[in-house]
Amino acid sequence: MSLISMVDHDLAVVFPPMLPVPFVELLAERGIELVHVPEAELPSMGPNVLALAPRVCLALEGNPVTARRLEAAGCAVHTFRGRELSLKAEGGPTCLTRPIWRRGRS
Repeated sequence: MSLISMVDHDLAVVFPPMLPVPFVELLAERGIELVHVPEAELPSMGPNVLALAPRVCLALEGNPVTARRLEAAGCAVHTFRGRELSLKAEGGPTCLTRPIWRRGRS
């Protein structure tokens, strides 16, 4: 399960109790705002959030506190059920993708 998911260049979804303090301090130094996932939403992959575009996210449903916090930070949050695919197989939205690097047009 992700402990940090970047959803914009300056916004990350995190589960702070499992992150090293120096790493959290580094994120703060770089101006990265943190959306904290409550412990109750860790088993349902609350921190595993996929950025579809800056501040447009895909997350597992069943994490209402995290979703509200993301929305308060200016994100549009889309959810999917994921009971069979994600929760049983332990693969959240970031695990179900394959990153592709697209070069900008000149």
